[in-house]
Amino acid sequence: MLRWVLIFLVVAVIAAVLGFGGIAGAAAGIAEIIFYIFIILFAVSLIIGLLGGKRRR
Repeated sequence: MLRWVLIFLVVAVIAAVLGFGGIAGAAAGIAEIIFYIFIILFAVSLIIGLLGGKRRR
């Protein structure tokens, strides 16, 4: 998922450099949304792993 954030971020930067403001804004917005989803899923999996994880020996 983090790969998609980086792809959309690169697309946004390239579009901004070339002067395509609408495309750059849309790509940056998509990258931001996916990044927040990634952070939320990471935090949830971290909490579940800490609270409910069974240890194997």
